[in-house]
Amino acid sequence: MSPETNQAPVRPDRLPEAPLPAIPDVGLLDSDIASVELSQHRTKLSTHRTGLSEHRTSLSEYRTDLSTNRTEMSMRRTGMSFQRTRMSAERTLMSVIRTSLSLISFGFTIFQFFQKLAENNIVNTASSTRAFGITLVWIGIGMLALGILFHVQFMIGLRHERGQMKEEGLIHAESHFPVSLTLLTAVALLILGIAAIVSMLFRTGPFG
Repeated sequence: MSPETNQAPVRPDRLPEAPLPAIPDVGLLDSDIASVELSQHRTKLSTHRTGLSEHRTSLSEYRTDLSTNRTEMSMRRTGMSFQRTRMSAERTLMSVIRTSLSLISFGFTIFQFFQKLAENNIVNTASSTRAFGITLVWIGIGMLALGILFHVQFMIGLRHERGQMKEEGLIHAESHFPVSLTLLTAVALLILGIAAIVSMLFRTGPFG
């Protein structure tokens, strides 16, 4: 951005109200003198019109500067809106993580609780409750996987649209999209959920 766009445009001073040159009275004058008087009057009128024209030009340049500043501000706002949209997508993924974590942890706890009761012969059978716990874990894993997939597709589309607008000169796109820590956390939780379901089904792994 050029240094001129960083400065606020200055409105031209108000043009003082100058009266029009008085029309000379040439009724009783000699024709040559009258011609000179009228010629001088036309010159004064022309000078007056030139002043008005210069003032209109200054006002036009001022309006152009205002329009340039408004365009610049609009481009900045559009660029920031992409960042706000990205953060909104991050918050959506965090909501998915919270819900999935609740389902996985609750299902795993139910499974382990009734598994220990069955192993200690406190209850005769725990197959239905263990199946319920496994189902909750599967739902949490599926929800998390879909949330990650939606987030990745959305961010790819957002980056593509942002790149197109940058190429067309509609936004500056000077800021960068950082690595999504929320996405990394979601992937780590997905791996943890898969390890949990493997341990629950095959009695192996770190949670077996």
